[in-house]
Amino acid sequence: MDRLIHTAFTGLSSSMSRQRVIASNMANAQTIGFRADMVAMTPMTLEGPGLEVRAMNDTEVRGANMRAGSLTQTGKPLDLAMEGDVMLAVQGRDGTEAYTRRGDLSIAPSGALVNGEGAPVVGESGPITIPPGRQLIIGPDGQLLLRDPATPDAPPTRLDRLKLASPAGTRIEKGLDGLFRVFGGGVLPLDEEGSVTVGALEQSNVNPSEVLTEMIEAQRLFDLRTKLVATAKEIDEGGASLMRIT
Repeated sequence: MDRLIHTAFTGLSSSMSRQRVIASNMANAQTIGFRADMVAMTPMTLEGPGLEVRAMNDTEVRGANMRAGSLTQTGKPLDLAMEGDVMLAVQGRDGTEAYTRRGDLSIAPSGALVNGEGAPVVGESGPITIPPGRQLIIGPDGQLLLRDPATPDAPPTRLDRLKLASPAGTRIEKGLDGLFRVFGGGVLPLDEEGSVTVGALEQSNVNPSEVLTEMIEAQRLFDLRTKLVATAKEIDEGGASLMRIT
């Protein structure tokens, strides 16, 4: 069998991986704070005694686009948008500390402060719990204050502070759950200068028009590579026919 079919197959596999990433980005075009996945395609040339005229294709998700999304004013006291490059610390499902740009916060029935994905928000003392019957106030520096509605004239009391982490100088990677973690383990340091905009949300940085264009290009490339497989089959059948000539 001609080796062209193996080269074409790696191209088909690469196209399918790219289409999965594009589909994920398109599905999260309206997800608060979402960071678009980026895919990298690398040619893998096989070295040997023959001519190096063909290269396999290796495709992997190599990171996320960290470009900031647009801000939408909501006016809700528990909505916040991180300013600059800081990220909000949350607790992942595996119990580890993770980071996100999603700031649509709410108070769960258990009293836990969670974001729109249900991830518990982490403060200086760990996951944050709001006492029942208290009104939560979030300051621009991430300070969490509690007010008693029964005594509106009393000054609010400090509960905790959001952990606004700085990823500067640290390699982070995006997991399948959409959260970022430190590569190889560990946690990010607290950014003492980190701040938030209360009453606003950062939207997804996915551009639907660009993703739609990428989807069309990926589909055309997939069709082209499919034709290469058919061409390899024709070449193989032609060679077999010549071998049968007596």
